[in-house]
Amino acid sequence: MSIFWKYVLVFFISMVPLIELRGAVPIGLAIGMDKPWLLLLVSAIGNIIPVPFIYIFGQKILVWGKEKKGVIGRFSRWCLAKGEAGGEQLKAKSRNGLYIALMLFVGVPLPGTGAWTGTLAASFLGMKFRKSVIYVVLGILMAGLIMLAASYGLLGVLGVL
Repeated sequence: MSIFWKYVLVFFISMVPLIELRGAVPIGLAIGMDKPWLLLLVSAIGNIIPVPFIYIFGQKILVWGKEKKGVIGRFSRWCLAKGEAGGEQLKAKSRNGLYIALMLFVGVPLPGTGAWTGTLAASFLGMKFRKSVIYVVLGILMAGLIMLAASYGLLGVLGVL
């Protein structure tokens, strides 16, 4: 696979919910992408692109979908519960620094946190659009740096890099 297609792959992987940049960075390193700054940039851009759409349309689509039967209904209900739980978790942790809490929620790469969940939680809480997007982007960059450092350490120990 050419380097161009590796970057395209990482770009699209970073857009996928639950995987996001957190999965794209180690995958990029594992498939031989040798420019960490470019890997971080491409995966961050891929992770950032869905954010405004999630904020504006995510909750509306999920509310519409929760009444549907089958996979769409189950998925919509699961996402709504995740967004509401994420919003409550942000409120509980934040006190007066809700936007800082949002950045940390997105930026610390733990299961169940990330740009998709953080943005959905921000929309559930009625946080301001522009400020929410800025803090989610800062969180994405933070997560990218953490994942890059962690990936280099883990993949280096395993002898992959």
